[in-house]
Amino acid sequence: MIRFGTSGWRAVISDEFTFANVRRVTRAVAGVVSRQTGKPARLAIGYDTRFLSERFAAEAANVLTEAGGPAYLSAEPLPTPVLAFAITHLGLDGGLNVTASHNPPEYNGLKFSTAQGAPAPRDITDQIEAELSHVSQDPVRGQHAELLSLEPREAYFKRLRELVDVDALRGRPLRIGFDSRFGTSRGWLDRFLEESGVLVVRVNDRRDPLFGGGTPECSGVNLNSLKQVVTSQGLDLGLATDGDGDRFGVVDSDGNEVPPNMILALLADDLLRTRAWTGGIGRTVATTHLLDRIGAFHGRELYETPVGFKHFQSLLEKGAIFMGCEESAGFSVAGHVPEKDGILAGLLVAELVARRGPGLGGHLRTLFAEIGPLYSHRRDRRFDPASREVLESRLKEVPASLAGGSVQRTVTLDGTKWIRGDGAWLMVRMSGTEPVVRLYAEAADEATVTRLLDQGEALLP
Repeated sequence: MIRFGTSGWRAVISDEFTFANVRRVTRAVAGVVSRQTGKPARLAIGYDTRFLSERFAAEAANVLTEAGGPAYLSAEPLPTPVLAFAITHLGLDGGLNVTASHNPPEYNGLKFSTAQGAPAPRDITDQIEAELSHVSQDPVRGQHAELLSLEPREAYFKRLRELVDVDALRGRPLRIGFDSRFGTSRGWLDRFLEESGVLVVRVNDRRDPLFGGGTPECSGVNLNSLKQVVTSQGLDLGLATDGDGDRFGVVDSDGNEVPPNMILALLADDLLRTRAWTGGIGRTVATTHLLDRIGAFHGRELYETPVGFKHFQSLLEKGAIFMGCEESAGFSVAGHVPEKDGILAGLLVAELVARRGPGLGGHLRTLFAEIGPLYSHRRDRRFDPASREVLESRLKEVPASLAGGSVQRTVTLDGTKWIRGDGAWLMVRMSGTEPVVRLYAEAADEATVTRLLDQGEALLP
């Protein structure tokens, strides 16, 4: 059964993710959009570097032209944030992206973005799911509208130049390693850096639907090749993006991975010091409370949302926040698109290093001296959905002790989060995109974080 999670519909290729089901979902999306606009849907179509992604995208485009609406089909694999930007730049009704983002290689997916370039909210995906029972999976029988080529590079780069201080990049002769994880950001982030005077050393710079035998995530062991290049060649920084370019990864000049939560904190503080942007900071409930402290330090309000970048759309559009952040390496800013942009995040990290020098660890120590240290980690555990009720029952009981401290507050905005009086916290949440339970913890020292995660893992059936 087709279900939309926090980032669209994902399924195993040739099992549930088939050409027939792609036609069904595309027809359902087109039907929902057409009822909203009163005319045939005008959508942009993008795709990632997974197996058959361009074929699935072409099939979706054919469905749209059969329904009478023009389809704007990308001529090459397209990063998710670039597709989101193209939707708004061209004034379209939305977009369909053939991608399973960071999921393993055997998966693919379809993600619908609204006319604002944002991930579709629950009320829209509910309508799409309901529409599925009324549409056909039959092959396309004719074309009644034009199939157009989608080529947004020039306009997207222009937007990036409005958000990134290119003069700062040109002001220091930076040497940066870049790992696209065999994905869509190849030729985007690296090309922008080179056009800004940066020497780029590329890693995994080819299309590979198997992602080198791993996953397209830009973290952990997947960054080993980038770490090796940074240290062996004495580079100033290493940047990575995941398979569809919406998430970022960072390696400092010592070859150490810098966790996304730490990068988000550095970016928030740096942007507040170097930009005249107004508004507060938005973070999901699972994201570091360092952002709360940075907001308080700079006199900015903190907005907490459920997990899923779609929850930042209205906050970004009305200027309530100047940046939205997810601990899973999601980031964007007001004046851009309400969608995660790993390319923009990487460029802003490069700008920070160009201005302040290499050594992100030192910059973090400076920040901790001002606001105090916090360390956070996440564990993902495979989970049998049949045990869901057992786990939910256990999470209703507040622990008598949380790694030796007492629980002062419980947050159930998304999952269950217990917060101690000293600010340390543990959160348990079931993934919206795969059969996984995620355990999150944060505290002033690494040992307490480990104890919190161990306590959370003991709750699992």
